[in-house]
Parts: sequence; C-alpha cells; structure tokens
Amino acid sequence: MVSTLGLTQTLSWGSSYYLTAVFADPISADLDVSKTWFFGVFSGALLLSGLLGPLAGRTIDLHGGRSVLAATNVVFAAGLVLMSQASGLAGLILAWTVIGGAMGFGLYEASFATVAGLYGRDARNAITGITLFAGFASTVGWPASALFIDQFGWRGACLAWAALHLVIGLPMNRFLVPKAPPPDPVAVPAHEPARGIPWTMIVLAAVFAMTWFVATAMAAHLPRLLEAMGATPHAAVAAAALVGPAQVLARLVEFTILRKGSPLLSARLATCLNPIGAVLLAIFGAPAGIAFVLLHGAGNGIMTIARGTLPLALFGPAGYGLRTGLLAAPTRILQGGSPLLFQLVLDDAGPYVALALSGSLVGGAFLLLLLVPSPRP
Repeated sequence: MVSTLGLTQTLSWGSSYYLTAVFADPISADLDVSKTWFFGVFSGALLLSGLLGPLAGRTIDLHGGRSVLAATNVVFAAGLVLMSQASGLAGLILAWTVIGGAMGFGLYEASFATVAGLYGRDARNAITGITLFAGFASTVGWPASALFIDQFGWRGACLAWAALHLVIGLPMNRFLVPKAPPPDPVAVPAHEPARGIPWTMIVLAAVFAMTWFVATAMAAHLPRLLEAMGATPHAAVAAAALVGPAQVLARLVEFTILRKGSPLLSARLATCLNPIGAVLLAIFGAPAGIAFVLLHGAGNGIMTIARGTLPLALFGPAGYGLRTGLLAAPTRILQGGSPLLFQLVLDDAGPYVALALSGSLVGGAFLLLLLVPSPRP
C-alpha cells in the first residue's frame, strides 16, 4: 500500500508540480510565450487545484481513494497530451487547466485521505512512508524531464510522462490500493470541542499556506536563486538536486526518532530550518548554498508529513478528507501566486529580498504553531 501510493505520488508530482522548472524555457521559447505568462498559467492550475480540494476530500471520505486516484492518472495523461499539442498560450492554458484538475484530486491530500480512511489514527506511519517515496519526486522528476526533452523534445517529453501515467500509475492505483470500508458517520470526534476547531483550523491553514508558498517558489526557482547568489549554473543545479535526498533523510528522522513524539513538535522543528538556512546563505553567499538546500529540504520534508499527521492527531480520522481539503484550499491559492511573485521579487528586488521573504514566511509559520494546543493522546 505504502509502496504503491509512494510510487504513484512520485509520478504525479514529477509530471506536474516539478514540471515547470525544466519545461519553462523550451516551451516559452518554442511557443513565443514569456516565462511570466508560463508561470502565471501554472499558478492558475495551482489555484484550481486548491478550489477542488474540499470536493476531492469529501469524495474520498465517502467512497475511498482507489477510484479517485486511478481517475486522476487518466486526467494527468490527458492534460500532458494536450500540452504536447499546444501551439500558443490558449493551448497552454487548456492543458494546465486539465492538469490542475488532476492535481486537486491526485496529490498528497488525496493519498493521505485514502490511508486515513483505511487505517484511521494509525495512518501516521503510512503517511510518512508515502512521503519517503515521493520525497524523490524532484530528484527523479527534474533529470527525467531533462532526459525526455533531450531525447524527444519537449512535446515528446509530455507524451512520455502521459504514457507513464497510463502504463504505471493507473494500474497501480486501481488494482493495488484496497477498497475503503464504509465511512464513519460521525463528522467530528466526540472528544474535540466544536468551538475549538475553527481557530485551530485557521491557524493550521495559515501555517500550511505560508510554508507551501515558499516550497512552491523554491521548487520553481531554487537553481536560479543559487545562481543569483553567485553559484555557477552547474553547481546551482547540482545543489538544488539535493532537496530530494534532504527531504527523505528528514522523513527518516521523523519515522524513527520523532515518530513517538507529537506531530506538533515535528512541525515546529520543520519551520525553524528554512530561516536558519536563509540567514547562512545571506551571510556567506554561494559557499553556503548546499547548507541552505539541505536545511530547506529537511524542513519541507518534515512539514509535508505534518500536513497529513497534524490534522489527524488534532481532529481524528472522521471527516479527515474534507478537513484536509479545506486546509489545502488556501495553501494552493497562495501556491498559485508564488512562482510568479517569487520570480518578480527575484528579478526586480534581488536574491537577498527573495531570501528575506521566504525566511520571514516560514519563521512566521513557526510563531503561529506556538498558538496551536498539543493534541490529546
């Protein structure tokens, strides 16, 4: 189960969220579309995925995740085929609209809701295991996209990713994910006071939105940021590729050392790391690039787990899919603007302002987490 969802999530993230960093230049040049427009269209896809999140979560709560996840492989493939046929901005918008719909129903929140429906409060280990696999999405996705483009051109590369969804992702999700049991009719855990949920939900939504704004911006622009800080193009790409291993190593720490502790403690630790790395990079420049990447990747890796485990610990498994969908909506909306906004800040204000922006947002998330009460055992 964990291997299946981990591998299919790696495929889904690598062919959507991590597509832009490698595809932006060849697509923009071939279609005569500015990179600002390219990232703007991608931002719109993220916005759409956020708006669809609550519907996706509620659907999985009621019917389980097997058929939903399998359907998204078909939709991902359709969007990638449309992208391969794009001849201008209109075609690009259509393709990313379809891919955005698949992202709304097929990324982490959907897989977390699937295992929560199967394992209840015991889903923490499964969530961690899924993210251990998918932590390599950028490490696998970026080189794979570059290889596909080198061999087939960017249009052929889109078709290659589409084929992987149909040949690998679709049968794995459909035949290896178990059918979910009937949903629990209880909407809110009895031990959780109803009046305490709104404030905690608001705080968590803000925390997830702030941290994933930075994660999305870095996914799209990390090599460029390191170059702007003085690294050579080769060194910048090599350092940026360490994000995936750093995420996985941090998740191993979560799975071994931190697993018996509160997910809230893990989340607070995660939000400390990016600001520390940003300070080091601002002071020491390019020589501190690897340290920044490792700290950013580690924080992002642990925070991805907390995004699934913290709501489960605070509110329980009943209504988990809808709840995580609601929490994901503002996250994806802010994510939608982050690639474009970060590009404008990086290009117009410079790398130091971009670093200050990212470090301040993640540091602010840490302060907000201090307001969240510890989950009850």
